[in-house]
Amino acid sequence: MFLFQLGNPIGFGAGDFIELAVAAVLALLFMGRAWIERVGSAIARRTGWCLLLTGGAPLALRLGLLARRGVPTPGGADDFSYLLLADTLRHFRLANPVHPMHRFFETIFVLQEPSYASIFPLGQGIALAMGRALFGSPWAGVTLSMAIFCAACYWMLRGWTTPGWALVGGLLAGMEFGPLNQWMNTYWGGAVSATAGCLVFGALPRLRERGRTRDAVLLGAGLGLELLTRPFESSLLGLCVVFYFALARLKWRWLSIAALAALPAVGLTLAQNRAVTGSWTTLPYQASRYQYGVPATFTTQANPIPHRELTRQQQLDYDLQSAVHGAGRDTVATFFKRLGYRARFYRFFFLAPLYLALPAFLWRLRERRFAWVCATLGVFALGTNFYPYFYPHYIAAVACLFILVSVAALEKLNGQVAAIVLTLCAAHFLFWYGVHLCAADELTRYESWDYVNIGDPEGRTNIERQLAQEPGKLLVFVRYSPRHVFHEWVHNDADIDGARVVWAGDLGAAENETLRRYYPDRTAWLVEPDARPPQLSRYEAEKVVVEQTPAPAVKHQKQRPVLRFEEIPKMRN
Repeated sequence: MFLFQLGNPIGFGAGDFIELAVAAVLALLFMGRAWIERVGSAIARRTGWCLLLTGGAPLALRLGLLARRGVPTPGGADDFSYLLLADTLRHFRLANPVHPMHRFFETIFVLQEPSYASIFPLGQGIALAMGRALFGSPWAGVTLSMAIFCAACYWMLRGWTTPGWALVGGLLAGMEFGPLNQWMNTYWGGAVSATAGCLVFGALPRLRERGRTRDAVLLGAGLGLELLTRPFESSLLGLCVVFYFALARLKWRWLSIAALAALPAVGLTLAQNRAVTGSWTTLPYQASRYQYGVPATFTTQANPIPHRELTRQQQLDYDLQSAVHGAGRDTVATFFKRLGYRARFYRFFFLAPLYLALPAFLWRLRERRFAWVCATLGVFALGTNFYPYFYPHYIAAVACLFILVSVAALEKLNGQVAAIVLTLCAAHFLFWYGVHLCAADELTRYESWDYVNIGDPEGRTNIERQLAQEPGKLLVFVRYSPRHVFHEWVHNDADIDGARVVWAGDLGAAENETLRRYYPDRTAWLVEPDARPPQLSRYEAEKVVVEQTPAPAVKHQKQRPVLRFEEIPKMRN
C-alpha cells in the first residue's frame, strides 16, 4: 500500500514522503519555542504571504487528492437542496415559479409551494453559485470558501496573539478543517459561517486597540454573513458581541456602524423570505416546518404537525426527526443530558494531540479576554442545545475560537512540550493525508472526524454516467422499493423544464402518463435505486385505463389544494 510509486526521479512513494516530512519536523523539534518565535515571527510578519500560505495550502493539498479522491458526489437531501439554491441564484432569482406538475418533484428540504425553492438561507448557496460561475463547478465554491476561512483564521489570530503563533494557528486550521474535513468535501459546507466568525472575532480586539471605522465595518460584515448562513446562531453571535462591548467598554457608536454594515444582509434575508414564502418575516425554513413538519422544532416546543400530504420518503424523515426531538418538551434533566452527550462532538474542532495542551488554557482564564472566549463558547453550546440535532457546522462561527484556545494553551506550555504537540499534529495530518493519497480505503474506517467522499456507494455516478450517454432530453422516473429509506433520488435544477434530465417520483402508471404527455419530447427512463447495483432501464408504460384529457396547454395552471395531513403512522422498526 505505502509502496505506491509516484513516478518521481528519486523513486519515493507516498509513505516515503510522509516519513521524510515527519523526520524533518522532528529534526526541528528540539529548537523549541525559540525557533517558533524567532523564525515563525519573521515569516508571519509578512502578512500577505502568510494569508496566501494559510489559504493556499489546504486548497493545493485538496487539489492534489483529485486523482485519487475526485470532486465529491452530492448524495444527500442537504447537498441537493443547497445545489438547487445555488442554481436558483445563478439564474438571478431568489425563488422559482411553482411547477404545474410539482407533485412529481416532491423531495426533502425543498418547497414546491408557494414557490419552488430550497429551504436554506443564502450564504452557502452564494458560495456554490460563485464556484459554478467562475470555474464551472459548485464544489469550487466550497474549496475557495475553505481557503478564505483558513486565511481569515490567521488574520483573526493576529488580533489576539503574536504573528508567529497566529501563523501556527492558521496552519492548524488547515490541518483540522482543510482537505480531509467534511466541510471541504460536502456541499453544505461550514466554511462560510466560519469565515463570518473570523471577521467578528478578529474585528473586536482591533476595535479595542485602535478603534478604526474599518474594523467596525468588518464586524458588521461578519454579523451579516452569519445571518445569511445560520440565522439562529447569528443571534447568539450578536449577543456575545454586545457582551464584549460591555466588558471592554468600547464605544457603542462602533456597534451602530457595524449594524449599518450588516443591513445589506438583513435586506437580502427579507427579500428571500418574500420571494420564497410570500411573507417578509417568514423564513423558508419555517414554511417547510409548517407544510412538511421538518426541520424539527426547538426542544422547548411540541413537534409540528404537517399540513400537507407527505410522500413516503418525507414521512420517514418526519418520523425520524420527531423521534429525535421526543414526544414532549424539554426538562432541565433532558437538556443537560443532551448537553453532556454532545461533548464528544467537540473532538471535531481539535486534533487529538491538542488534548495534551488544552488543560493549560485554564491558566489563561485569569485574563478577561480569554474568560470572554470561554463564555462565548458556552453561549453557543447552550444555545444550540435547544435544537434536537447537532452538526459541527451549526457552531462553525466559533471554529476560530477553538483554534485560539489551542494556540493560547500551546503558548502557556514549555517550548519543548509545545513543539512535541505540534509535531504530533503534523504527523497525524500527514499520515491520514497519505492514506487518502494512496487510496487506502481499507484504513479510512479508522479515521476520526475526517471525511473525504470515497467512491459511489449508492451507485448514483454510474446511473448519471449512463444517462449522459443517451441523446436528447430525458425524463427519469424514480421507483423505490418498499424497503427504501431516507436516500432521496429526486432532485432537479432551478429551471426544471429547461434541464436536460428531469427526475420525477413514480406515482403509478396513470399519473406517470400525465407527466409523459407534459413532456412529449423527452425519452422516459426508469431508475430503481434499491436494486443492487441500481438499475436504469427504458420506462415501459403499463396498460391502464386513463381518461383521455388533453395535455395542459398552459404550464401555469391552477394549483391543486394543499391537503391537511391528519394521521401520522408510527415509524416502523
